[in-house]
Amino acid sequence: MNNICIIPCGKKKIWDINPESGPVYAKDAYYSTLHKKCQQYAEYHGWSWVTLSAKHGFLFPYDVVPGNYDKGFHFPKHKVISDETLRYQWFEKNLYKADCIILLTGKKYERVIKRIVEDEDAYEWKQPLKGARGIGEILQKLTIP
Repeated sequence: MNNICIIPCGKKKIWDINPESGPVYAKDAYYSTLHKKCQQYAEYHGWSWVTLSAKHGFLFPYDVVPGNYDKGFHFPKHKVISDETLRYQWFEKNLYKADCIILLTGKKYERVIKRIVEDEDAYEWKQPLKGARGIGEILQKLTIP
């Protein structure tokens, strides 16, 4: 694994559209415009990607999300996945083997990643959305030519 692109999950999920949906793959669970555009952007560039969820942690596209939830990294720490669990997943899912970490996330997610990655200098970091002002500019930067 050379690159790993980390994308945010988003509030809107399949269960908001179809409440009867059962468990689904992570690639099909999240319906926000931002999430979908991040997913497309990563795939366009040929990057492996993982969704970062405040409830489930790191989710590969074919990891199963069992059902709806509403949690974000802006919630109190005791209400979201712990840094310890995220650090465990970082190693268990072999994310630490990446050479380059690409963050298609905002500052909240960036802070979480920087807390759990033990040796920041071991990686090349790319943040294509850094400096974007607002969702409009973010979505524009994610638009594939």
